[in-house]
Amino acid sequence: MASTRFHVKKGDNVQVITGNHKGSIGKVLALFPAKQQVLIEGVRMIKKHTKKSQDNPQGAIIQREGPIHVSNVKRVEETEATSKATKTKSKSKKKAS
Repeated sequence: MASTRFHVKKGDNVQVITGNHKGSIGKVLALFPAKQQVLIEGVRMIKKHTKKSQDNPQGAIIQREGPIHVSNVKRVEETEATSKATKTKSKSKKKAS
């Protein structure tokens, strides 16, 4: 199986561009190439029910981040002067007429 290349990598700041979490900004925590998904810090928080264990004798409901498809995010840069997110420049070729 060929490896998939993503336009984002671990540690990048990204913004969600579509879906229920549109406009949310966070840092990429993990990549899942097999499913083409990313995990973003503080975005798409889901509740996970855990069984009883030594750490949690009663069991617990914990919150953690859920994955988002990589096509629904774009990389953004934060400038040092302002914390406002800006678009990154992409390379494009002009057609010769």
